[in-house]
Amino acid sequence: MKLGFSLATVVAMLLLGCNTAPRDEAKRAELASNVQNTLAAMRADDPSFDEFLKKSYGYAVFPTVGRAGLGIGGAYGRGEVWEQGKMIGFADITQATIGLQAGGQAFSQVLAFENKDALDRFINNSYQPTAQATAVALKSGAAANAKYTDGVAIFTHVKGGLMAEAAIGGQRFRFTPLR
Repeated sequence: MKLGFSLATVVAMLLLGCNTAPRDEAKRAELASNVQNTLAAMRADDPSFDEFLKKSYGYAVFPTVGRAGLGIGGAYGRGEVWEQGKMIGFADITQATIGLQAGGQAFSQVLAFENKDALDRFINNSYQPTAQATAVALKSGAAANAKYTDGVAIFTHVKGGLMAEAAIGGQRFRFTPLR
């Protein structure tokens, strides 16, 4: 399976920065389609995921996060942010790591916000995942038992690749409202 991101591409994205919002309507339409396909796939894998999202105040969907590393590593993905059933903007995720790591992987990620305060922290670019935040690997029934940490629940859905990792690093999210 093609991952879509090489290590060089991920490092370049991290160093040069990326635009949170797609630059043209065709890219926005492609992202919107990928978001809906990702949500449909995650709901199909775990029917309780749909109910979890309905109870959430809002959510951010990153259809493809590409991650690669060999000693140093990084990840990048772009997505949409939703509040009370309405798309309100775009977001991206960047990650940099250092340590024992090798390989590449692509995955989807959804952050569900328990309340307005949690979504506002994300929108104001002040959300930082804590050490206690763990991502739930989506499989049948997993969302039914998912818990919020600091108002955020994180779900992942592996798309392909293999990554061996014992590394440390940080993650950053950026938000751009609809114009």
